[in-house]
Amino acid sequence: MKKILFLTVCLIPFVSYSQTLTAFCDSIKGGYNFWLYEPENVDSSASNKPLVIFLHGRSLCGKNLNQVRRYGSINAVERGRKIDAFILAPQNPGESWKPSKILDILNWTKERYAIDTTRVYVVGMSLGGYGTINFVGTYPEKVAAAMALCGGGHLSSYCGLTQVPLWIIHGTADRKVPVSQSKKVVNAMENCGNTSLLLFDQLKNVNHSQLARFFYLPQTYEWLFAHSLTDSVRFVNRDYTVSPATLNEVYKYYDKTTDKITVIDTGKDTRTATSKNYSGARYYTVKKGDTLGAIAKKHRTSTSHLRKINNIKEGGTLRVGQKMKVK
Repeated sequence: MKKILFLTVCLIPFVSYSQTLTAFCDSIKGGYNFWLYEPENVDSSASNKPLVIFLHGRSLCGKNLNQVRRYGSINAVERGRKIDAFILAPQNPGESWKPSKILDILNWTKERYAIDTTRVYVVGMSLGGYGTINFVGTYPEKVAAAMALCGGGHLSSYCGLTQVPLWIIHGTADRKVPVSQSKKVVNAMENCGNTSLLLFDQLKNVNHSQLARFFYLPQTYEWLFAHSLTDSVRFVNRDYTVSPATLNEVYKYYDKTTDKITVIDTGKDTRTATSKNYSGARYYTVKKGDTLGAIAKKHRTSTSHLRKINNIKEGGTLRVGQKMKVK
C-alpha cells in the first residue's frame, strides 16, 4: 500500500512518504486554510488530473487543520482509498461556507497544479452539504458534478443548480439537519423548470452521521468522475443506486485490524469487480464482438446517451476500429 508524504507549513508534524498531503495556512489573504492532496504520478501524467473539493460539517470547524483529517475524502486516502485526483479540503472557522472563498482556493490551485478544469467536483456533508449547494448554485459553470449529503441551501435563486449533475442524499432519521432542508432545495429547483440532472434519494431510517460513509465508497468517486464539462450533452449518471444497505458496504473494504481500506477479492464480490473494471476513458475503440450495450455498461452510461453523442441512429451498427466518444 502506498503511503503519504505530509508537507506542512502550519506547524503540523512532518513525515516522509511517497504521496503528498500538504497543509496551507494564510496562503490566500482572508481565505480558508486548507489541505491539498496530490495523487500519484502527477509529473509523469500525460494529462491533467481531476479535482475533488471536500467540504466538511460543523464538527470539524475551527483553526486546527488536523481536524479536517478526522473524516471525509482526505481521511479516506489516508486509510488507503485510492482516489486518482487532487483533493482540496478547506477548513471552515465556524460560519456558513462562503462560495467566493471556495472559488479563491480553486483558482489558487488551478494556477499552481496540473488540474483538469473540466473535471472539478464538489462533495460535502451537513454544513458542507449546504456549502456544496451554495457553491454549485453560485458557480455552476465551474463544476462537472456534485454530491450534497444531509444539507440544505441558502441561495436567493436555485436555478444554477439545474445546470449541474447533482446528487442530493438525506436520511429520514436525521435529527441534526431534517430531510425537509434537502426537500426545500429540490422544490426550489423544480420551480426553475428542468431538473433532469438531479438525483434525490431519501434513505429510510438513516441518521445524520451515517452518511459520512459515502466518502469511503469507491462508487462515490466513480459517479463523480463519470461527468465532465466537455460532455457534448450534460447528463446525470443514473447507473448507481443507494439504499440504507449501501452504507454498510464500506465495511467490505475496511480492515479493523489495520484501520485501513482494503481491496477485497473481486472473484467473491461481483459488484466490486464491476466497479474496479470501470473505465474513466473519454473515448473507446470498438473491438470485434463489441455491442453498444456492453460498451455502455463498461463506461457507466446508457446506450441512448452513446447514440446521442456519437450520432448513431437506432438500429445502427458498429464497425471494428471505430472510435467512439463515451463521456
